[in-house]
Amino acid sequence: MGPTRGEGPEEADNSLIDSVSIDGRGKMSERKPKARFSIPIENGEFLSLTVWQGKTDPKAEVLTVQIRRREGEGWVTVSRLAVYRSQDGSYSQLPERPQP
Repeated sequence: MGPTRGEGPEEADNSLIDSVSIDGRGKMSERKPKARFSIPIENGEFLSLTVWQGKTDPKAEVLTVQIRRREGEGWVTVSRLAVYRSQDGSYSQLPERPQP
């Protein structure tokens, strides 16, 4: 997976989870993660873990782990791993999303 551009070291970026969604009234609403953790690593990059509520099943979760670094005026995603946890507690790795 090659680097992708984004807004910050802790921003989750997965095709199955958007940070903006349309609510039941047809209005855009920003989705907020259930949990977000980020730490700097020795080479100046950031390692982050974000937990999102499932879109179609609110009892499910999507966990994303990313390594991001500052490049120019933005952030580049060096690597990403996304895992889906179903409501019954089983886990599966999500496929990589296509590059923009």
